[in-house]
Amino acid sequence: MPLIVKDHTWTQNQNTVYISLPLKGVKTANIHVICTDEYLKVSFPPFLFEVFLFGPINEEKSEARIGNGVAVFTLQKRRDELWEQLFTNIDKDKQKQIREQAILKVQEKEAEKSKATAARIQQEKKYALETMMKVENEERGRIQKMKDEECARATAELDFWRETQRKTAEENENQQKKQGTGTHDNQPVYQKTERVNAPPAVTLMHNTVDTTSGQRSRKQKPTDLPAPRSAGCIQISFTPRVFPTALRESRVPEEEEWLKKQAEARRAVDTDLAELDDLREEERNPDWLKEKGDKLFMAGNYQAAVNAYNLAIKLNRKIPALFSNRAACHLKLRNLHKAIEDSSQALELLKPAVTANAPARLKAHVRRGTAFCELELYVEGLQDYQAALEIDPHNAALQADTDKIREIIQGTT
Repeated sequence: MPLIVKDHTWTQNQNTVYISLPLKGVKTANIHVICTDEYLKVSFPPFLFEVFLFGPINEEKSEARIGNGVAVFTLQKRRDELWEQLFTNIDKDKQKQIREQAILKVQEKEAEKSKATAARIQQEKKYALETMMKVENEERGRIQKMKDEECARATAELDFWRETQRKTAEENENQQKKQGTGTHDNQPVYQKTERVNAPPAVTLMHNTVDTTSGQRSRKQKPTDLPAPRSAGCIQISFTPRVFPTALRESRVPEEEEWLKKQAEARRAVDTDLAELDDLREEERNPDWLKEKGDKLFMAGNYQAAVNAYNLAIKLNRKIPALFSNRAACHLKLRNLHKAIEDSSQALELLKPAVTANAPARLKAHVRRGTAFCELELYVEGLQDYQAALEIDPHNAALQADTDKIREIIQGTT
């Protein structure tokens, strides 16, 4: 049985009723209030305050303030009048009916609120999708523009080259004509003709003697080339791999997949070992590489810091700080998608969420949220900032940034 609270106080004027209710040392989080136009209920276990109001009130304009061990209710009357008392005397059946109506009304409000929240979330997702499609279309248009510019530049260079070749051929022809006009009028003129820019390996030149005129002239005579060799085809066959188990008990696809993964793992190990051959002993320590990357980041050399983190990750992919710090470098270098990938990888390695890794999770959420916001994906960015704010709810700067992102979303919807 709940304990009924009776030590409340109330005052009124023509249009307002004020009720002051002591909370008996109960935390505000455990207080539940139901208010309708003729009923007020305050439940804070094990205490209960319930009143069937003397007259109707406007529940939409009424308000409640809870704090400092007291709850103060300001109820706006629907009619300007003075009540004779706070309670109204009604029978138990009427009280039961009013309670049920109040509960139904509260449930309907909660359902409407849930629908509104779901609609808002759907609208935010739709906006995020439209924004992502817009970004992709802009990127696709930028790439197409670059292709068109490159094609136009190549076409212009080709036209210039053709014009240069044409002018060169005309100059050679004019020069040959000038040399021909300098001979005697009765002497036959033999002009030298050459194919401009002819490939040197196609024809062979040799001198011949013209017996009728007694003059030596140079002629072009193609030399017969041998026919190309016929192409051949070599058939290669592989010995099928025989499984030691019976076919009805064997799992051929799983075994093939396992062998493929083993081969890829061996290739990766061989590649990593080849890269590590020239490193000193301390350079093979991921912790030493992390400190080096941190110093390079502080010095503003972000690309060198990324290189240090890359090598450290090849040595040990289980250190979350390597991915989180590399995400910070990518943010500085405007590699936003890579920053999102590294932050997500860091958050995966920081599971389960415990108090010890709370600062690292906060940094990863903030960095991923910042990358989303830079890509104008404000809904996803707001989710990361809210997750960071849950880790450190008293961070004023983080709260201010979260509010700014929320204002941007509300201003664009």
